[in-house]
Amino acid sequence: MFQDMSKALNQSIGPFKALVDIQTKMLEELTRQQMMCTKACIDATLKQTQQMQHCASTEDLIKSQQAYALQLEQTLKQANDLNIAALKQARESVEHLANDAFDAFAPK
Repeated sequence: MFQDMSKALNQSIGPFKALVDIQTKMLEELTRQQMMCTKACIDATLKQTQQMQHCASTEDLIKSQQAYALQLEQTLKQANDLNIAALKQARESVEHLANDAFDAFAPK
């Protein structure tokens, strides 16, 4: 009887464990992506600071700043695209999990 109750409990808590795993993986991926984005922005800023020292004219400085702004824009857009992809993957996994859970109650 105890084994039956334990089995029933494990089956009923299974979807919750799967949901926690999905959320954990999503948060790990988002954290990894944010760390990469932050590093890329810091590297771009350091590179820009070094390039500013070599600017001989206002035009050189403006071109350098424009290139820097473009690089930051591309980095942030890429980070945004990766974040959306991670969230979409998690949403699809949760939807699949929910559908499977509801299918268990469907008449056979």
